[in-house]
Amino acid sequence: MSQNIKKVYDKYGLFLILFLISSFFGILNNNFFSLYNIQNIFKQSSINGLLAFGMTFVILIGCIDLSVGSILALVGYFVGIMLVTLKLPIVLVLPLGLILGVFLGSLNGVLVAKTKLQPFIATLVTMTIYRGITLIVSNGLPVRNINNVSTFMKYINRGEIINLPISMIVYLGVFGVLWFLLGKTVFGKHLYATGGNEEAARLSTVPTNKIKIIAYSVSGFLSALAAILYAARYNSIYPNAGQGAELDAIAAVVIGGTSMSGGKGKILGTLIGALIIGILNNGLNLLGVSSFYQEVIKGVVILFAVIADRKKLGL
Repeated sequence: MSQNIKKVYDKYGLFLILFLISSFFGILNNNFFSLYNIQNIFKQSSINGLLAFGMTFVILIGCIDLSVGSILALVGYFVGIMLVTLKLPIVLVLPLGLILGVFLGSLNGVLVAKTKLQPFIATLVTMTIYRGITLIVSNGLPVRNINNVSTFMKYINRGEIINLPISMIVYLGVFGVLWFLLGKTVFGKHLYATGGNEEAARLSTVPTNKIKIIAYSVSGFLSALAAILYAARYNSIYPNAGQGAELDAIAAVVIGGTSMSGGKGKILGTLIGALIIGILNNGLNLLGVSSFYQEVIKGVVILFAVIADRKKLGL
């Protein structure tokens, strides 16, 4: 009987947690289930969710990416300067921003795959370098009024299709593409194989170094896409944008059930994990809980998720 309960929990536990947390905040605050607040939750979750999607790819290969927040800031500042200061057209700026994200992510992949640096150390270094470049280029000053010079960026922030925010549509669209990549393609199988047992995968002719570089490139691309949504949402980019975002991204991945050891996890779990983080942030804000206490609460949630992950692995 207990085994059956465990199987049901493993399959539907995340949805149950999502339901319970939502119900808890809905009971304590009447505004929680308002259309405006639900849209706000998805707008907030979409930025962290995109970072978490990229982090999922990296963690699935048994690595980590601490630079996602710094890539968000650097790409966001690049996009802001191109639009506000240089007055370049949006059709040129957005592709360039995404290419920059892929480039920065691929550098992480090359460091990990080719120089054999520990992923934690490699991305800690690039996190610092990317943030430093942003501070140097910006001189510590923000780019403001991004939406004022771009109708398209304003549409990303305020636009809706059948009451669904554009950011949510982008978020769910990306989820669909990544779900297909991980579950239905050879690349997805190679990704899981690399994270499950890299040496065995290499002996089975899986190009593990190439897989690592692609995984980090995907993370960089999604960080850049998150930067565009961030700039549109807040109408500005500060040099410290995305600081600490890597922690929320990792939290969403771990809560979503992806193993930190690599090789096990689903993108759907990350989607739900990001929603849980978003609901926690939103609900605690509505209740007027201090941001200091919010960090403690999120830390406790992550702790329990990691403990559950270790128990699954029998550690």
